[in-house]
Amino acid sequence: MTDQLRVLVADDDPMLRMALSEVIEAEADLHVVATASDAAEAVELAEQHNPDVAVIDVRMPRGGGTHATREIRVRSPRTRLLAFSAYDDSGAAEELKRLGVEEFLVKGITNAEIVAAVRRAGAVS
Repeated sequence: MTDQLRVLVADDDPMLRMALSEVIEAEADLHVVATASDAAEAVELAEQHNPDVAVIDVRMPRGGGTHATREIRVRSPRTRLLAFSAYDDSGAAEELKRLGVEEFLVKGITNAEIVAAVRRAGAVS
């Protein structure tokens, strides 16, 4: 299906990364093109796959979400970014939004909310 939104999932927790990928893959209009376990890998995979949307964990090894966001904006400028965090940190949310993140999602939201956020980000032109 060529009209699927292509999604990169980056989270250092392997169980969460797998669960998030499965939630996204369950949707006919979404496709996970790659998964990353740290910020550096997220940047490499974003450059390689040029996804429509990247879901980036805020706190992960090798640079964290801030580093990944900055680098992905440069290396894959059409990729829309969603920050995903275990912490409802308004300071981090504001900083990431200044760097170009579309939305700051707090882990624990429903699968439907995650899917809706991915679709909203992918719809931005």
